[in-house]
Amino acid sequence: MILPQEHIYKSEDYWTLPDGERAELIDGRLYNMAPPNRIHQKLVQQLSLTIGNYITTHGGDCEVYPAPFAVNLDSDDKDWVEPDISVICDKNKLTDRGCSGAPDFIIEIVSSSSRKMDYSIKNALYSESGVREYWIVDPDKERTTVYYYEEDAAPTIYTFEQKITVAIYGNLDITVSELL
Repeated sequence: MILPQEHIYKSEDYWTLPDGERAELIDGRLYNMAPPNRIHQKLVQQLSLTIGNYITTHGGDCEVYPAPFAVNLDSDDKDWVEPDISVICDKNKLTDRGCSGAPDFIIEIVSSSSRKMDYSIKNALYSESGVREYWIVDPDKERTTVYYYEEDAAPTIYTFEQKITVAIYGNLDITVSELL
């Protein structure tokens, strides 16, 4: 008996989605993305501004890109994601389509429709692809889970009231509650 084959999607499928339809391509599978709510968007805006202002005032070379911004994490054409915030320090990774390779720092803002994706699937994907630092900001639980992949350490969980140091900079501290 022949089992039905699962369709494996490629970059071409991702880039030819109908206008207005957003999805991510992970391991050859397309995952639809629900529209974000107001708090989600406010956090994306405020975190992007905070990090961007820090980079500008300190003469940094990194660039901040909020979603929608395409990131191709691999060279085998199976992983295109749109992190809520991507910080890229190697400008050679930037292309007309987005980022080719792992950003240095990624932030995802959790929504009810993205919870499993952000905590599980993307966490493993980002760790394996070379992302240096990954934050999962969870408005429902009012906490931020921080992974410092370079240190190969267990994640650290912060409440929104606690100060979090951005590890790739060392002297940028962010308190999420101050951004709301």
